[in-house]
Amino acid sequence: MKTSPLSPSDYHVRDLSLAEWGRKELTIAEYEMPGLMATRKKYGPLKPLAGVRISGSLHMTVQTAVLIETLAELGADLRWASCNIFSTQDHAAAAIAVGPPGAGGTPEEPRGVPVFAFKGETLEEYWDMTLKALSFPGGKGPQLIVDDGGDATLLLHKGVQMEKGDTWVEEPSGSHEEGVIKALLKKVHRQDPQYFQRLVSEWCGVSEETTTGVHRLYRMALEGTLLVPAINVNDSVTKSKFDNLYGCRESLIDGIKRGTDVMIAGKVAVVCGYGDVGKGCAQSLRNQGARVIVTEIDPICALQASMEGYEVKRLETVLSQGDIFVTTTGNRDIITLEHLQGMKDQAIVANIGHFDNEIQVERLNASDLVVRENIKPQVDKYTWRGGPDSAGNPILPHSIYLLSEGRLVNLGNATGHPSFVMSNSFTNQVLAQLDLWSHRADYKPGVRVLDKILDEEVARLHLEKLGVELTRLTPEQADYIGVPLSGPFKPEAYRY
Repeated sequence: MKTSPLSPSDYHVRDLSLAEWGRKELTIAEYEMPGLMATRKKYGPLKPLAGVRISGSLHMTVQTAVLIETLAELGADLRWASCNIFSTQDHAAAAIAVGPPGAGGTPEEPRGVPVFAFKGETLEEYWDMTLKALSFPGGKGPQLIVDDGGDATLLLHKGVQMEKGDTWVEEPSGSHEEGVIKALLKKVHRQDPQYFQRLVSEWCGVSEETTTGVHRLYRMALEGTLLVPAINVNDSVTKSKFDNLYGCRESLIDGIKRGTDVMIAGKVAVVCGYGDVGKGCAQSLRNQGARVIVTEIDPICALQASMEGYEVKRLETVLSQGDIFVTTTGNRDIITLEHLQGMKDQAIVANIGHFDNEIQVERLNASDLVVRENIKPQVDKYTWRGGPDSAGNPILPHSIYLLSEGRLVNLGNATGHPSFVMSNSFTNQVLAQLDLWSHRADYKPGVRVLDKILDEEVARLHLEKLGVELTRLTPEQADYIGVPLSGPFKPEAYRY
């Protein structure tokens, strides 16, 4: 495969000389990602995405690099940015920019996929690079988007709404990041008042990776503002029960240990939320010897946690007990500044949900009662000297350690989920992109999940790697329980 050299404006990575290292790790990851490799083998010769412009906004890791090159193998024309300022693995980004073996690329003349990502971006850089990933040559935009958290989708929608007269960009900002987004939109608008409407003119769909991004999509669909069809990848069983549960079960501990070197055994760990992510986190902490306390709003999840032997308490009642606090919900303001002020000395605080607003990091950094000390990248110590807060409540002298500035601890302090579990998630993403493109004339704006038969196919692609032998139904057995011989084997309501 021989491709054209990238121009300097077509990539922004930390160091292209890291590409050889990145390529070696991609080789390891490919072996551990059988779903993606089987997808390449099945669809690669057919090139079903030939020439399709796809923008990605998803953590630029080694595993994502295998996803990117799978989509490229299927013919896609790609541009990529990370969806998190800390999650990029710089050697993976370099490998993608330089290109795969056979492309003829070198660090001096990269010939890979345009990629805009490096670890430790500012918010201004992050949103600028998200826009670059959405901006194809010739003033064109993406035809499909692979999104994680919904930032690429949000930027396009807010840009179009601004150009059509919406005044959101002029309203007071609720956070620094919101102000950054508004400033970027206004800058683009001054240069080209129709820019975003052109970008979305051929947009056919988006596949979304996470709970938070899915919530955004359903809200836009309910409000009637969603511009394109969307596939909720997060709620594929082979995503939510694998990435969210089994992935977090391994990568949470990885992030905490790399960040702090703390021993988990004997500690009291508080897990905020007992959805799939919370379940995996609670399992891993208990397996390491921690005593785990769960907080929950959902009575069903709370009952599940109790049946698994966890204590279920309100966060306010366990602040003085917890050694480790982990948010897992995808919601905002789970751990407030007041919670942080009431924690025991030397508590470790981390988030494995999404964004940085599960923990009130902005309020923490703005407080004049606390001193911040950076220990090393993505590990900060906050110290209160004691005294009353603004409401007159006493604050005892204590320190806490915040990991990854409240962003995803498994990607900020470690390298994310294992390759095998991401193969499940990313095979879903590829199938979703194929589905959106093949039905681009049929699907209307709205949110859907992949058909269960495809969900089962994702699982099937991973079984040989594990040495699994499936039992086969006889025609009589299939008829008795009313399912096709080849599946799907469970009704939509089945919870797994």
